[in-house]
Amino acid sequence: MKVAVVGAGAIGGLVGAKLALAGEDVTCIVRGANLDAIRAAGLRLLLPDGSEQVAREVRATEDCATAGPQDVVVIAVKAHQLPDLAPRLAPLIGPDTCIVPMQNGVPWWYFHRHGGKLEGTVLRSVDPEGALGRRLPPEQVIGCVVYPASELEAPGVVRHVEGNRLPLGEPDGSRSERVARVADAFTRAGFKAPVLDDIRGEIWLKLWGNLTFNPISALGHATLADICRYPATRELASSMMQEAAAVAGQLGVHFRVTLDQRIAGAEKVGHHKTSMLQDIEAGRAPEIDALVGSVLELARLTATPTPHIAAVHALVKLLSHTMAQGRGYVRLQTLTA
Repeated sequence: MKVAVVGAGAIGGLVGAKLALAGEDVTCIVRGANLDAIRAAGLRLLLPDGSEQVAREVRATEDCATAGPQDVVVIAVKAHQLPDLAPRLAPLIGPDTCIVPMQNGVPWWYFHRHGGKLEGTVLRSVDPEGALGRRLPPEQVIGCVVYPASELEAPGVVRHVEGNRLPLGEPDGSRSERVARVADAFTRAGFKAPVLDDIRGEIWLKLWGNLTFNPISALGHATLADICRYPATRELASSMMQEAAAVAGQLGVHFRVTLDQRIAGAEKVGHHKTSMLQDIEAGRAPEIDALVGSVLELARLTATPTPHIAAVHALVKLLSHTMAQGRGYVRLQTLTA
């Protein structure tokens, strides 16, 4: 299959390299140092067991028109980067192209083929002008939830930390031929890619932790273990998750693990900095709207009270605003004697 991977960072680089090594025709849509590195030497993949592989046949370009229409377009940039990027992607998308978004949070296509009174609702927190739905047609989307952990160690070099699960699903829960083809390609590349009949439930399961631990970690400059072991923030996380579960329940979603199990799972990860904390420390715009703002929008749509989520959202938005105004970053510094 012809596969374009938009954004060959930590996740895009991992997926692109493994698909290319499995024989797929992969083009990475990238720019800057990453573009130069991939053109010069391919994608280098550092594996958890200490070995490495190099996908030398990967092509790289920043011009989507050069790549042309694809069988599959994997979108591996953060959700808040997508509205500005989407207009450039049109040359990649033909009438039969499958679009596989690999963003965290509530996606722009959430209410496509959802059924019920909110069918077709556009979420302004993730698609403010409705442009994503026009540029990236929901009817061509296959849902995906990303569980692998990886890091972009250097331009063109991706370290796979752990995990290989990429569950997929049609928005209407059907077992289509196209989702089976994409799942087969991912499976041949070494991922676990089960086709689910309720991809939204899986989206919520990951979001349940992301909407809670990401902003708390950014505000408290704390790791997952720190948050879970400090009584006040563990209680705050629990309150936020209870509110989120109430919102999900109004949308017909029920979690397959308990709240305590979800918190215990986060604590087990250990002293890991969330992606939002990493962004705050690096001076990058944090991914707030897709992870937290979208849940507040869903809460309003379902008339569900979410006071704890709203308070944390306000604080982390203020932090992001302050950083942008000051053109700076926030990082905990160790005192020296």
